[in-house]
Parts: sequence; structure tokens; C-alpha cells
Amino acid sequence: MSDRTPVLLKHRPSGQMIPAELIDPISREQAETANVNWRTAMDEAVRILKARHVPSGQMPQHAHWDWLKKFDAVQGLVSYHMLGIEAKMAMQGMLLLCLDGHFGRLEAHRGKPLVYVHFLSTAPWNSPLVVAEPEFGLVGRILVAAAIQISQAEEFAGRVALHALPQSESWYRHNCGMTDLGPDPADRNSLHYFEMTAQQAAAFLE
Repeated sequence: MSDRTPVLLKHRPSGQMIPAELIDPISREQAETANVNWRTAMDEAVRILKARHVPSGQMPQHAHWDWLKKFDAVQGLVSYHMLGIEAKMAMQGMLLLCLDGHFGRLEAHRGKPLVYVHFLSTAPWNSPLVVAEPEFGLVGRILVAAAIQISQAEEFAGRVALHALPQSESWYRHNCGMTDLGPDPADRNSLHYFEMTAQQAAAFLE
């Protein structure tokens, strides 16, 4: 059984707050439907960007993500959660996180357990990296807040970590207030590794 928590998204065209639900966990059917819808929207957006001769380095770096494959890869593993935000009968964002096997690197909490975010994304039609006029805002913030709250429920004090795609580094650094530890030599793509301390988590939730 999934928990459904009421949340509010900002409908960017109108500026109105729209009712939505945070679903934990999402079902395979929900992941499959979302993946089809997101894939269709992303493929069309990429086609338009290519027609406009947008340089390859400016194309959405997460355009290849397959959320159904991500769901199937961790299905049945109790340490993993896949959450989603649903509004207007469509999935507006998804998050895959792990509760086990990840520990702090910052001196403030070195060696202490934390929630590791494997993947986080808003739907293509909500991303300014993908479309000129995004539909919904606050999707990413709600998902990060959910990761923090799960960390707190696990008695990890809100500690969260992740590796960010280059296009997302500024958002995690400035919008989320996470600490950027720089390129991770252990990561095959040398992505920047970010951590959020208990104090940063509390500030984010204020």
C-alpha cells in the first residue's frame, strides 16, 4: 500500500497553487505509465532542440533516463524507495533513493548513515532545460524535502547525499543549500558529489 501525501505545486502559466499528491512508493504500473509519457515528451523536446541547432552540450543530460528500468532494477529491495508526485492525472516528478550503505564524508557527520538519492527528475514538460515554458514548479523541492523527511524518519537527522549532473549542480548548491565536495574520483563520470548536513536539512525545510 502506498502513502499519498497532499502537496501543492505551482502552475507556472497561471501562478496558481495546484493540489498534487506525493506517492511513496509508486507502483510498477505507475512507473511504466510515467516512463512512456516522459519518454514521448522528451523525444519530442529533443527533436525540437536539434531542429533549432542547440549544441549537444546544451541538450538535457538526463534525456536517456528510463524510469521503468530503474524501477525494475530495485524492485523487491527494501532499502530502495521510488517516490512520485502526481497532479492532473500525470506523474510530475520521480525520485529513487537508498536507505542503506551510504555514509557521510563531510567532517560534520563523517561516517554517519545518510539517505542517498540515486535519481531525481521533474517531468520533461516541467523542466526549463527541456521546454521554454515549464508547466509546474516546486517539484524538485518537494522531492528533496521528501528525501530529508525519510532521512529523519530513519534517524539519520535529515542527512542526504547525491551525485549531480553538471546541469543540476547549481540547483543543488544554491537552491537546496547542499555542500559541493567537487568531482568524485570514484564516480565513473566524475560527477560532483553533494551532501546535506542536519543543519542544512533543517534550513531547507523551514
